[in-house]
Amino acid sequence: MRIRSLVLRIVREFIRDKRSLALIIVAPIMILTLMSFILTGEEYQPKLNVIGLSPSLTKKLESSGAKLYKKTTVQADRALKNREIDAILTANMQTINIKLEGSDPAKNKFVLRFVQTSLQSKMPSEIRIILSVTYLHGSKDMSSFDADGPILIGFFSFFFVFIISGVSFLRERTSGTLERLLATPLRRWELVIGYVFGFGIFMTIQACLITWYSTQVLDMMMVGSFSYLLLVTLLLAISALTLGTLLSSFANNELQMVQFIPLVIVPQVIFSGLFPLDGMNPGIRYLSLFMPLRYGADALTDIMIRGKGWSDISTDVFALITFALIFILLNILVLRKYRKI
Repeated sequence: MRIRSLVLRIVREFIRDKRSLALIIVAPIMILTLMSFILTGEEYQPKLNVIGLSPSLTKKLESSGAKLYKKTTVQADRALKNREIDAILTANMQTINIKLEGSDPAKNKFVLRFVQTSLQSKMPSEIRIILSVTYLHGSKDMSSFDADGPILIGFFSFFFVFIISGVSFLRERTSGTLERLLATPLRRWELVIGYVFGFGIFMTIQACLITWYSTQVLDMMMVGSFSYLLLVTLLLAISALTLGTLLSSFANNELQMVQFIPLVIVPQVIFSGLFPLDGMNPGIRYLSLFMPLRYGADALTDIMIRGKGWSDISTDVFALITFALIFILLNILVLRKYRKI
């Protein structure tokens, strides 16, 4: 009888807590659906630029499923730099020179294996094609940790700031501190900016430590400017801070704040670049446009692996600034329900 009463009490609490009920049912379905689009997408189609290859070799690559381009050397180098193609193939007798974009070790191995198996198929045994491989970025020794490192830096900066800022702001509200502050002449925008700058001090320390430790202690590949790396990491943390404080306004306790993780953080990870999205349905791929972590990870990868400068990362930087400003404005609007100023 006592067990029955306990079970009934738990059931009633769950029925009253619509947020927890939705989390148990909706969140797993949503995440599994996203993962299905990623893991069951079409096989990746390598994009290759061929220069001077014989028609027979070109036909072999095309029949194997490659998307071929025939740009000039200058145009191909520009396309490789902009990641519009994966590799440039040029012929020299029985040697095929392959110049890979190089920033993704998994894609490098796939392209090399694809070219080798495609060109060697149905070739006479006495004819053997030699592959000479060079890299625009990275090298054959670049590890997956180097390739995914920038994304991991962005993820951990985003995740921990999101949780800590959300829970801290929630405690300010549940403890009555927020109401007391709003009872003063302090305006809503002043309150939000104050929290951003207050947390910003510790976010700056965190960004400095993470970037220094990753590049100097863990010896993560670092080709570009350290100042740009620090800037992007800090902007990503600010986006996480403002998003965390915004969502904390819709939570009544720490548990409900944690419940936002599968709904907010997991999609960020899926679209950050850790998973290949090239074969995904374009309609689903467009969801990445609304993920701050995607822009941060792209910029960090451009800086650390490709050594790019301001002109290449400026779009991602301004996107992160835009996200932060939007979240700040929404924070100001949400504070209206506590006091109209």
